[in-house]
Amino acid sequence: MKQYTRSHEPIAWSLFGAGGMVIALFMPAVIVITGLLMPFVFSDPHAVYQGALAMAQNWIGKLFLLVVIALQLYHTVHRIHHGLHDIHVHGPNGLMLLIFYGGATVLSVLTAGWLLAI
Repeated sequence: MKQYTRSHEPIAWSLFGAGGMVIALFMPAVIVITGLLMPFVFSDPHAVYQGALAMAQNWIGKLFLLVVIALQLYHTVHRIHHGLHDIHVHGPNGLMLLIFYGGATVLSVLTAGWLLAI
């Protein structure tokens, strides 16, 4: 009987796909709301800041921000990791995985901590 080895690829590809979906579905709305509607609807920058802060202080807003930021991080590092592989920039596989996915994990944890502190 053949012995199969376990791979990290299903987890990495699922985070990559989820990050791509978040970027495609939510980021245009976030850009329109925060970049166009809020500055033009509210003439007072303090009111815009207070609205953004109120969203970040709500637990649903914190969860939304964490999901948007963390999944985009994983999507980005997966693209960079495979892009480097495509242009034949190789390193020790374990070290490359630690640098890319470990870095995204550390940044996601730091983001969660920062959001909890708000």
